[in-house]
This record gives sequence, C-alpha cells and structure tokens, in this order.
Amino acid sequence: MTVLVTGGAGYIGSHTVHALVDAGQSVVVLDNLSTGFAQALPHPLKPTVGDIGDQALVASLIETHRIDSIIHFAGSIVVPDSVRDPLGYYRNNTVNSRALIEAAIRGGVKHMIFSSTAAVYGNPAQVPVAEDAPLAPVSPYGWSKLMTEVMLRDAGAAHGLGHVILRYFNVAGADPKMRTGQSTPDATHLIKVAVQTALGMRERLDVFGTDYPTPDGTCVRDYIHVSDLARAHVAALAHLRSGGASATLNCGYGRGYSALEVIEAVKRASGGDLPVRMAPRRAGDPMSIVAAAARIRELLRWTPEWDDLDTIVGHALAWERGLRTSR
Repeated sequence: MTVLVTGGAGYIGSHTVHALVDAGQSVVVLDNLSTGFAQALPHPLKPTVGDIGDQALVASLIETHRIDSIIHFAGSIVVPDSVRDPLGYYRNNTVNSRALIEAAIRGGVKHMIFSSTAAVYGNPAQVPVAEDAPLAPVSPYGWSKLMTEVMLRDAGAAHGLGHVILRYFNVAGADPKMRTGQSTPDATHLIKVAVQTALGMRERLDVFGTDYPTPDGTCVRDYIHVSDLARAHVAALAHLRSGGASATLNCGYGRGYSALEVIEAVKRASGGDLPVRMAPRRAGDPMSIVAAAARIRELLRWTPEWDDLDTIVGHALAWERGLRTSR
C-alpha cells in the first residue's frame, strides 16, 4: 500500500511525509514546487513535479505505484490573496481538487485525507467551534476549501471513497529534529513573521486590527504545532485503512491566544523586543476562532505532544535561525 501526498514538499506536507516515512509507510509526493522545497523531503525521496489538475499524470502515479490512499495538501492558502484573486483560488483549490478526486475514483483509490481549514466557519457564533457548527466562510479561501469538502463528501457517498476532512486551525512551529519547517520567505503566518522580525529579517510586524471585542482587542487563534498536525494525518490514514468511517475533524488544541500574546511569546523565546505597528483590520480575518477538539482525540486516538505556545514559538525560532545561517 502506497500513499500519494499532493503538495508534499510544502510546509505541512513535508512534515507529514517525514511522519509517514518515520512510521514505515511507502510514500509518493506530487508537488509543482511553486511554494514547496524538494530538499524538505526525507532523503532519498524526490517529488514528482507536476500539478494535481493533470489527470493523466495523477492516473499514471496511481497505476505505477499502486496508490491506495491520497493525502491532499496542494493548494493556495493566503486569505488576503484570495480576496484579491478569488478566481485564482477557486481554480487552484476547487477546480483542481475536483480533477484530483475524479482521477482518484477512476484509479480505484480507496481513501483520501483532505487538508481543509477552520476558515470554513467564518466568524463562529460560539467559541470553541465544533465540527457541526454553521459553515459561513468570510473569504474566497474559506469558500474554496468548503466547496472541496462538499465535492469530497458527495463523491464519497456516490463512489465509496472513504475520506477524512481535517479542518486546520493555525499551524505553526517546525519539526523538533529540524528536518523541515516553514521555509517560504514571504509567508504571512503570524508566528513566522514575528520570529523573522525578532531576528531582524523584517522591518516590523504589523498587527491587523486592535479594536476587536476580545480581551486585548486583537484576533484570537488556536495554534497547533505542525508536527502534531502531521501525526494527525498518519492517524487518519490508519483509521481509514482499518475500515473506519469517513469523518470531519477539527485540528486544534482547544485554546486560543491573541496576536499580542503570541508577540510576548516570541519576545520570551528570542530574549529581546521587536518593532510592532498597529494596523487596521484585514479583509477576510475572523475575530476569534478556537477549536472544539475532542472529536479528533476520541476517533483517531490522537494525543498532542507539543501543546504549548512557547514550545511552538521556540521551534519556529530555531528553524528560522537555521535558515538565516544557511542563506
């Protein structure tokens, strides 16, 4: 049995590939390398370079490697970019995912794990937000992912494609062994930007919105360590291969931190200050979103190992220091 990982050279994808290989799984990676890095993969694994919308390529990989499962990461993920270029996001995230799902069904793939997002909830009326909460995205990014969720569920019902939809909350940190991390120089993730600012790699850190009805006026997010998230994918794959039912699961810790609390954690980790500018709210940003996280622990028997903001920030900072040294 072999698993195809789309977007496997990217940030979360590469961590998951390492976790799969660590678990003894046979892995094939498909990535167009637009934002991914071949060197992030475990040696001697090399990606097949191509797009998930290329059905002939996907069919060839499925047949050649006898793929039984697909973990689907490939896609665009920057919320403000999706507001500026909605059609690009619907093409890359939704249209291409449809092509991948169709190729999987035609090729006899049995299982798919989909990289979704907490952005499908929009501004939830109740926090923590559970998987059965109303779905009301506030950005094209969130809608593009929700459309793919719907397609996957409908295809599963019609064709027997078992699936797990994992709705990520805010992913951060780096592999504790420093084998891979967030390597995109212009990434927009708060912790990535904050540690780069602390290391003098950015002029300042902008905090978007200080007038939200939250304890300190800034957005609140549930931060999950990327290596815990990678292990959740391995657990989801085991669940499906053992005959488990299709499911939709939140991936978070169930605890939120504000932007200012994250900045304080970066200051603690770096041992210094960093320049911060308060900026207006940014389109597409929910005010507060925290996971109701019990279902994934119960169904997949998944237990986090790195559930600590200071640890997450510390690993992100260590990775960024290593990147700066290697450049």
